Amino acid sequence: MNDSLTPKTIRPPFGRYSHGVQAPAGSRFIFTSGQLGIRSDDSVPEDIEEQAEICFENIRAILAEGGMDLSDIVRLNAFVTRREDMRRYMNVRDRYVVEPLPASTLYIVSGFTRPEFLVEIEAVAARVD
Repeated sequence: MNDSLTPKTIRPPFGRYSHGVQAPAGSRFIFTSGQLGIRSDDSVPEDIEEQAEICFENIRAILAEGGMDLSDIVRLNAFVTRREDMRRYMNVRDRYVVEPLPASTLYIVSGFTRPEFLVEIEAVAARVD
């Protein structure tokens, strides 16, 4: 089991994440590419929440393909194009992250390869088999 590292000597996290995560020795890792909010039929919702849900469902599918699940995520990096979408992204993230809470960073970026993309999420997962 991965362990959350949130020292009492530093400010608590701003949201539902850990300052650090320790994976046990001998862990197997899965690193996902950044997932965009595009469906398998190439449609892209206009809403950031729907795009974020697609990203997390894609991550869930990638992890399942490797024999892991969302509880194995140790690190999330998320990128949004509009500061006003931060809270809406985090509301979706909070529905998908489970204990132990992963380390997480959220970036505001100027854009992605196509203007309709509003969010991109990448994950690192670890598990001892």
